[in-house]
Amino acid sequence: MDFQAIWLDIQAHPYYLLMPLIAGFVGYITKIMALEMMFLPLEFKGIKPYIGWQGVVPRKAPKMAESATDLLLGRLLTLEELIERLDLKRMVGEVEQHLMQITDHMIREVGDKFLPEYWHRLPNVVQFAVIKRIQKEIPDIAESIWIDIRKDPNHYIDIKHLLVSNLTKDKALLNRIFRQIGGKEFIFFRNAGFWFGLVLGCIQLMCWLIWHQPWLMPLFGGLVGLVSDWVALTLLFRPLQKIRVLGLSFQGKFIARQDEVAKDYASLIAKELLTPANMIEEVMRGPSADRLVELIQKHIEDASKEQFGRAGALVKYALGSEKLDQIKHFVVNKSIEVIPETARDVEDYAMDALDIKNTLISRMDKLTPEEFEGLLRPAFKADEKTLILAGAILGFIIGELQVQVML
Repeated sequence: MDFQAIWLDIQAHPYYLLMPLIAGFVGYITKIMALEMMFLPLEFKGIKPYIGWQGVVPRKAPKMAESATDLLLGRLLTLEELIERLDLKRMVGEVEQHLMQITDHMIREVGDKFLPEYWHRLPNVVQFAVIKRIQKEIPDIAESIWIDIRKDPNHYIDIKHLLVSNLTKDKALLNRIFRQIGGKEFIFFRNAGFWFGLVLGCIQLMCWLIWHQPWLMPLFGGLVGLVSDWVALTLLFRPLQKIRVLGLSFQGKFIARQDEVAKDYASLIAKELLTPANMIEEVMRGPSADRLVELIQKHIEDASKEQFGRAGALVKYALGSEKLDQIKHFVVNKSIEVIPETARDVEDYAMDALDIKNTLISRMDKLTPEEFEGLLRPAFKADEKTLILAGAILGFIIGELQVQVML
């Protein structure tokens, strides 16, 4: 077919010129679909196990969370370092008033519950003296417990379990982290689909004008979805190192934003995950919680022996071993029960002292491109082939629809 025949064909069918725009639309839509398939739905929709879909990130939540945690703890932070930043005297000072009130209530409750025949006979001034004497020892007990925790913090706080369990439990939070740190890259990914589709659409138009074969439409539709997905994904992370070509600098879009991404990522981790409240919750409810109970019990027993001194055997005889054990068990349980409430008094100080956000920002700046890529790449890499194939299938279907409209 010569040029004149092609020109006459275009004049007779001006809608042929829409092919590049339609191809650009296919590229754009397939990218939007790929992004949505990465994050939604949070839970599986369909007929398990094969018919249906769950977002790649929510479905791979444990693996994604573990990957992010390994980077966080492997290169950026250690629990020992965080614990060392907390000043013992300052922490005890922050909670001391609250501890005194709790101790007062606890002693009176012990008296009413276990020793009513003795406690109620004591004059108020004597009850007050007993309470004050015990209150005087509380800061020392709190300090002793904290000193033991600082010696081996990993024995009492499983920081990896904290991060992985929270991210796995809250899939929406995991989505939000990936969406926020990769926000600009996702916009590029979506827009790149249009421009690559437009270029391929121009080639599609030329091939159509020359051969007029119906199979060209679904073929190019599939190619637009396939190639534009692959190229856009590649440009997000490659090249890792900055290169110059004809005086222009090129680097993977995500890698080039390392400074900016570090700030977003650090802010999310500090506000949503590594918070004092979450750390306390991990101590109280995590897999190492029993170790804290044992530690508190040990220090309470040590304090009891020190208080009773030589009279310990007499007290044990007067109360009976069973009742004394009940009292100790009650005090330990009450002490553990009030820890979260008491810890709220120290949250503001701990947040400032830990300074997790600024620490992460400064250390993320020192990550190599290969290490930095690990922040976002797992979200794509987990089901990268599936996402690209889905884009190709959608492009093929739209191409087939073009055939039905044009012929």
